[in-house]
Amino acid sequence: MRTIPIIDQRHLKPELANAIASGDPIGQLLDGYDRPLHDLRISVTDRCNFRCTYCMPKEVFNASYSYLPHASLLSFEEITRLARQFVARGVKKIRLTGGEPLLRKHLEVLIEQLAALRTPAGEAVEITLTTNGALLARQARSLKDAGLNRITVSLDGLDDQLFRRINDVDFPVSGVLAGLEAASKAGFSNTKVNMVVKRGCNEQEILPMARYFQGSGTILRLIEYMDVGASNGWCIDEVLPSAEIVKRVHEVMPLVALTPSVPGETAERWGYVGADGQYDPKLGEIGVISSVTNPFCGGCNRARISTEGKLFLCLFATDGHDLRGLMRKPGASTDAQLQAQIVKVWQARTDRYSEMRTAELFTDRISSARRVEMSYIGG
Repeated sequence: MRTIPIIDQRHLKPELANAIASGDPIGQLLDGYDRPLHDLRISVTDRCNFRCTYCMPKEVFNASYSYLPHASLLSFEEITRLARQFVARGVKKIRLTGGEPLLRKHLEVLIEQLAALRTPAGEAVEITLTTNGALLARQARSLKDAGLNRITVSLDGLDDQLFRRINDVDFPVSGVLAGLEAASKAGFSNTKVNMVVKRGCNEQEILPMARYFQGSGTILRLIEYMDVGASNGWCIDEVLPSAEIVKRVHEVMPLVALTPSVPGETAERWGYVGADGQYDPKLGEIGVISSVTNPFCGGCNRARISTEGKLFLCLFATDGHDLRGLMRKPGASTDAQLQAQIVKVWQARTDRYSEMRTAELFTDRISSARRVEMSYIGG
């Protein structure tokens, strides 16, 4: 019998003050369920050079699709200004996403600006990036030199024919693997590879991927196929539960459960077992992300900024809060006003879509509200 975790409504805080008196740090910022603001994910483009069927299928994102005009995108200076306000309110990690973030020209300039940010305690902020890897081989060195700390690469299988079919632009697996090699040579460590597992599509690639990355220093993370946006035609029957994923790997390469490395971590960690029956760090680990079968809303500490400057509080949100308009309005808002808006929005946050969706799966009451597309807000 599956347990469906639901946040206890009795612990819901009343909405706190809508504004703050100054821009000075006021300590840890908590939402309506006492979840701290810790991670900020920033989409730097709504464009991508892949047409993966679960994210940006060709039949939707074709030659007639209208992408955001350049003037609508946040400038690097606007992104950095916003990020600075979030850091002042508790953010310690920033992830750049897309679309495909490496399509944004001169991205290393933005990374340099973000790498210079410091928390109220004077600590550097961790700057990370998620990419499909197609352009990584040529950019890895400049990204590292600019101050990027870590990279996550999306790769849904090693079979070249299958991978070309999934990305739907005939891009070879070898190009992504070359990007991973270039990242390693540039000095990146603790690199992660994200594999979205879709039943009936690429589940046969689980074991080859696990074998390939075992002992490589790269962490493979296997992700349940999610219902993000409306473009991917998501169906619950195509979800392979993470428990089944772990079982398949464990039967061939024994695993042992590991403790979370940081609070609010989305992935369950499983370490490879050595000859002595204990976890062997040299063999590494895998992670599984169970957003469908075992939601983790209760520990979610992430805010998201879209390409055009809207603040979203959940990957599955239906609308966002316009921060670009606040920055660009006549008379220009102050940093204190920007922080006040961030505080107001985060403290009123009660999002827990994944938990609600999981409960609804058993009652056939799935919400029909149109959610934001992953290509717009980033994963």
